[in-house]
Amino acid sequence: MSDRSSIEWTEATWNPTTGCDRVSSGCDNCYALTLAKRLKAMGSAKYQNDGDPRTSGPGFGLTVHADALSVPYGWKSPRTVFVNSMSDLFHARVPLDFVRRVFEVMADTPQHTYQVLTKRARRLRQVADRLEWPENVWMGVSVETAKELPRVDDLRRVPAAVRFLSCEPLLGPLDGLDLDGIGWVIIGGESGPGARPMDLVWATDLVELSREAGCAPFVKQLGSRWSGSHKDIETFPADLRVREYPAERAYA
Repeated sequence: MSDRSSIEWTEATWNPTTGCDRVSSGCDNCYALTLAKRLKAMGSAKYQNDGDPRTSGPGFGLTVHADALSVPYGWKSPRTVFVNSMSDLFHARVPLDFVRRVFEVMADTPQHTYQVLTKRARRLRQVADRLEWPENVWMGVSVETAKELPRVDDLRRVPAAVRFLSCEPLLGPLDGLDLDGIGWVIIGGESGPGARPMDLVWATDLVELSREAGCAPFVKQLGSRWSGSHKDIETFPADLRVREYPAERAYA
């Protein structure tokens, strides 16, 4: 976990679990899997559990860290917190009782705003009514291609104060996307070795769709394909220089 984060749409990260398994095309070049391998080699205690080599990797086996539950209580100033930047809280091997404990911590620290993001939208929907949903929890799902659009329908059934989409890496047009009930859309290309290109038209279409739906668009970055000419937001095409937050955001 980190008291600060370089991720453009959050301020800090908190990892009560680490490790994951690939479930869709957006996982193919997973930054967390690569980082976990490096952290294991460095001797980091949280990354010594290896995952299945077919879906995971060195240091990236799903691991629950009960000792991490106390971390948010030590943050004195309010902040926006990305929960499980190195895992997925709704992974099948995270016990529901532990998920509840994570939600209890979030409820106990209302000065912070928590952003939970999952690719396991089906499990999220199945257990949502067995969780207490405090107002400071935002819930999101990853949508990389049109194949993942059913995740949005699952998310719509979750009683979170803010529901959001992470369309990163955006790997194709999201034709047919319905933003009813969604408050925030994060858009981004893929970065790193072997990055697949994002067509800027896909991103522009998402910004326009978000505007029409009254949903806040946030263009994080355009990916490695465009990093030479559009590295910083000041150099993005004018219609993609957009970083908005939902109106319900607790603080700037």
